[in-house]
Amino acid sequence: MSISCPDCAAQMPDAAAYCPGCGLAMRPAERARGTVGALPETLAGALAYCTIIPAIVFLFVEPYSKNRFVRFHSFQCLAVSLVTLIVGAMLRVVGFVLFFVPGLGHLLVWLLSMLVTFAFFAVWVVLVVKALQGEMFKLPVLGDFAERQTTAT
Repeated sequence: MSISCPDCAAQMPDAAAYCPGCGLAMRPAERARGTVGALPETLAGALAYCTIIPAIVFLFVEPYSKNRFVRFHSFQCLAVSLVTLIVGAMLRVVGFVLFFVPGLGHLLVWLLSMLVTFAFFAVWVVLVVKALQGEMFKLPVLGDFAERQTTAT
């Protein structure tokens, strides 16, 4: 039986440690295993996405700060929050510019804002559900950042 590399789609045996096509390390997906502190790991990971306050608390309070699963979700939450702030600021600028377009400008600002809000809400729901399922679901760039921060300690 063979599997395909998630990065380059090269075919390889199930037991391969590295992809023969791109050299990516094939490691099993990490999952939450138990409890950390008073909370199950899955619940702590999901709570990290409920504003940035729990994420920051989890990064500084032991035993949560020592748990890889909780740290990953906390760092990914902070990265998503930063991107949300940047996109929100960009929308304000675009909204100001489109405000001067007669008639259609207000509609475009409203539609764009609703689309971006829905997209961020959908990503948030996916992240919370994946954390509750015990998965370390990585967003394309932000997940790599969170994983680097998690392994740095």
